[in-house]
Amino acid sequence: MFHHTELMRGAAILVDKCAGGVKEGENVVIVTDTGKLWLADLLARVAFERGCEVVVCVMTPRRAHGEDPPTPIVSAMLSADVIFAPTTFSLTRAESTKKAAENRARVVSLPAYEPSMLISGGLQADFKAQSEMVDKVATILDRGKTALLTTTLGTNLTMELGGRRANRGDGFCASPGTISGPPNIEANISPLEGTAQGTIVADLSITIPEIGLLSEPVRLTVKDGFVEDIGNGMKAKILKKVLKDAKDPNVYNIAELGIGLNPEAKVCGMMLEDEGAMGAVHIGLGDNHTSGGKTKAAMHIDLIMSDATLRIDGKTVIKDGRMHIRTDLIV
Repeated sequence: MFHHTELMRGAAILVDKCAGGVKEGENVVIVTDTGKLWLADLLARVAFERGCEVVVCVMTPRRAHGEDPPTPIVSAMLSADVIFAPTTFSLTRAESTKKAAENRARVVSLPAYEPSMLISGGLQADFKAQSEMVDKVATILDRGKTALLTTTLGTNLTMELGGRRANRGDGFCASPGTISGPPNIEANISPLEGTAQGTIVADLSITIPEIGLLSEPVRLTVKDGFVEDIGNGMKAKILKKVLKDAKDPNVYNIAELGIGLNPEAKVCGMMLEDEGAMGAVHIGLGDNHTSGGKTKAAMHIDLIMSDATLRIDGKTVIKDGRMHIRTDLIV
């Protein structure tokens, strides 16, 4: 069991740092579901202590990452100054989150949180200090035309990036209209539709409750931007079923190339820690229409792998899981 004081300390980091510092009188909307009421309560207490107008909206858990809340909650989001979203499934890529940010809300997306995440790990990072690295990596992705991702276990995936702008996930809201997902710190980009070719071997985790940490690698074959085959094994069968049950062919789309940049985060089966772990690379499947791509899908799932080597236009950005940023890549 964790002491209440320790949990409140972690909640204060989310309110005071990751939300950009809430101000007295700001309208704070906390969007939660029946699985994450414990965190909604902590956040509401801290925001109330800061003098905010606090509204807590509770819904039944969504079915997948990126699914919108019910209409009454969306209406509340559109009038908020600050939104916290401690939910079972992520609202980061939801259409409602995008619209709330366009209305200048600062959005802190907190899917799949566990109490331990408030005590130690990635949330202890210096988010502002790490933003320089995020910008460097995102600039490389901005300027890149082609990407080659390989791993020691057999990932060999090529993608075209040209013309797309990378997303900068600093882990905190620096200004109105920004979205953060602490403790995840990352840079990511949506590859051009139909261009991804090759093989993905995820060996760290797959970001859905049914899978999480991997005890065995999951191999996927990619052709013309879509997953066309998933290998055998227990976890692979679960992934096949989740994708099939979505009844949407676009869930097989190669939607994202993401790079973790939080030096305090460790892969542990918790989505925001896993995605943000320094040097871990993930490939997203499914929806990316709110993050620079063109594909709408029923869900978004990330496949996270270790010991990755990433080359952008032939120049090495990550080698065997270690960052390899050179001046000539960003000037």
